[in-house]
Amino acid sequence: MTLDEVRGLAASIREQVSKAVVGQTETVDHLLIALISEGHVLLEGPPGTAKTFLARCFSAALGLDYGRIQFTPDLLPGDILGSNLFNFQTSTFTLTRGPIFCELLLADEINRTPPKTQAALLEAMQERRVTLDGETHSLSDRFMVVATQNPIENQGVYPLPEAQLDRFLFKVLIDYPSLEEEAAIVTRFGDRQGPQTPADFGIEAVTDTARLGRASAALAQVTVASEITDYIVRLIRATRENADLTSGASPRSAVLLANAARARAALEGRDYVIPDDVKALATAVLRHRLVLSPAAEIEGREVEALVAELVESTEAPR
Repeated sequence: MTLDEVRGLAASIREQVSKAVVGQTETVDHLLIALISEGHVLLEGPPGTAKTFLARCFSAALGLDYGRIQFTPDLLPGDILGSNLFNFQTSTFTLTRGPIFCELLLADEINRTPPKTQAALLEAMQERRVTLDGETHSLSDRFMVVATQNPIENQGVYPLPEAQLDRFLFKVLIDYPSLEEEAAIVTRFGDRQGPQTPADFGIEAVTDTARLGRASAALAQVTVASEITDYIVRLIRATRENADLTSGASPRSAVLLANAARARAALEGRDYVIPDDVKALATAVLRHRLVLSPAAEIEGREVEALVAELVESTEAPR
């Protein structure tokens, strides 16, 4: 697949999603980048901002095997992974697969369940496999998690462990729509009754697993110059030297940022990465990997502002 074909595929997916979802173009772009670079996405925003509906529409446009888990306080790891049940007819244990055995998994309100259950996703997200009773089961090569969560200030939520957060390529914040977008939402949905599905808006699958695999393979055509690599490394290392941060970004963050920048370039039809690719994605890649110092928290500093300062102060190649 050529890079022009990758760009055309992305445009087709955007067109399908826009049939139902108003605005959120930047969020859709991040989902596409994560899809092509084989990463996972965490969407955070207040209730009622179409996080779940966006994930459903995105999945419908891809034509992937879709699964959903509604995370609740009493959810157990076995409810996600499945379990081996004893079959009295055959006197053997039979694997009953959980909803994680799919290609695109919607982990809805992931921070409503305790960390023990959240941790059930760690192996699947990192290695695309799960282990049940000592036996390893492979997941699809296209396995992708799109998780949603409400802000931590809301009642009844648990903070995600750092190891869990690090498995997500992006953390995307979804805010309330603009005045014009909200008016368009009311116009589009105001005369519809009951729950809506992507099919109600005419969303159709425009690709499949094989084609998405070829799109991901096309990233090999994108070159990351040594100057860009040096810029990414310097930016990541700057997070470890900032006095306002007690925990900076890891080398894995640098690798993920480079891969995401390549995917962004490919989606724009370019076979080379530019500094603007890195700058555009730095906040989404880093915001959930950095921990503010107690002094910075007291001063009311925000991680996003610190990342913007680091991007501004780190000299980019010309």
